[in-house]
Amino acid sequence: MTRPSLLSVALASFNGERYIAEQLESIAQQHRLPDELVISDDASTDSTTDIVLKFARHAPFPVQFLQNSERLGSTRNFQTAICACNGDIIFLCDQDDVWYPNKIELIEAGFIDNPNAGAVFTNADVIGENLNPSELRLWEAFKFNSKEQAQINGGDALEVLFKHPVVTGATMAFRSIYRDLILPLPEMWHDAWIALLIGATSCLVALPTPLIAYRQHSSNQLGIPRRGRNRGKTCAEIYGPQVLHYELTRVRLLTHGKHFPVATQKLEKIEELLIFLRNRAALPQSPWQRLPIALNELAAFRYHRYAFGTVSFWKDLLR
Repeated sequence: MTRPSLLSVALASFNGERYIAEQLESIAQQHRLPDELVISDDASTDSTTDIVLKFARHAPFPVQFLQNSERLGSTRNFQTAICACNGDIIFLCDQDDVWYPNKIELIEAGFIDNPNAGAVFTNADVIGENLNPSELRLWEAFKFNSKEQAQINGGDALEVLFKHPVVTGATMAFRSIYRDLILPLPEMWHDAWIALLIGATSCLVALPTPLIAYRQHSSNQLGIPRRGRNRGKTCAEIYGPQVLHYELTRVRLLTHGKHFPVATQKLEKIEELLIFLRNRAALPQSPWQRLPIALNELAAFRYHRYAFGTVSFWKDLLR
């Protein structure tokens, strides 16, 4: 008989006194409790430590509290928490959200129903700083539509992830066997990094049910996409970091191919995506000078395969 999976929660904290008590309580109220909670604190200077230690004394599960002697930054702090987890499945957790009581239960069911899945992620309700509700859901903000959801659940995650990142770490859990593949985390976009690597070597499950209240406030590391976020940026500033992201992804997949095989076809698509992004990053300042390069990418259908077709073409031309 197969033993039940052990479930770990990896929480990264830093000066979280305003919100972390609500998050901790929401984890303690889960229908399916985690088998452990690992909290890595990034040298907080407020009352975060006191709040965590008080919670740990009465928590209905073991709490491992790690304290950095000096600041590591959010990415390396999360990495510390992930490394310390002992479970078969690791749930990523932000200090400022609130989990709904059925979150762990439904995500665990997603893994049970899809034994080949490397990661499961969900929708979320977007809320304000003081838990005031809004009409917005996370996938709506990402323009992650039903067709793309079906693509991911049909085993074609890369086709969606190449066009735009739709996986938020706060809604995601992954099998710990992929820890060696995803670590160390790059400094930028670690949510997208984890989803992309697991999507390339395994498959993802997208659950449309909102399972957390995703808090938006002035200190959010990333938050939801905002209109005009690229206004005033050059093509090099927008697409250059994406080139680096996919170059690092390609190298990681190649160097770990023995233990985490990836289909040649998927690697070829990453190579083609890199051609597309490098050409976009190199677009000249003058729209007229951009036109031949952009038209060539349009004719090669790369705007359709790796972006949003003519909409993206015109944005690049008129940026």
